[in-house]
Amino acid sequence: MRKSLQVDEAILARLKFIRNKKQEYFVCLSLGNGGHIITRRTVTIGLLASTLVHPREVFTGALKDRAASVIVAHNHPSGDPNPSRQDIETTQQLVAAGILLGVPLRDHVIVAKEGNYSFRYNHMI
Repeated sequence: MRKSLQVDEAILARLKFIRNKKQEYFVCLSLGNGGHIITRRTVTIGLLASTLVHPREVFTGALKDRAASVIVAHNHPSGDPNPSRQDIETTQQLVAAGILLGVPLRDHVIVAKEGNYSFRYNHMI
């Protein structure tokens, strides 16, 4: 998998707090119509190498915010930003849920010590 550094700097600035965490954090950024960030929420905090996430928890806040779209992100404490099979499956599930709810998933970013991975820029969304 390719690492992508083409994630918007404003997005990365809002995600830097999870880069060096020892546990996986899964966060959701609610975006307004123009793509501006309405708010950032920590959806779940997991274990060293995994976290459970469900579309219900991801989209609850976004719906309350009346978000036009969302970007989700999580960290990899291992330092490797490349997505796991579970990351890919979760992203596919969130894409489908976003379509049904009318709040599309704009990107899923993996933040790690060795860089970032963007599903959008790697054509996986």
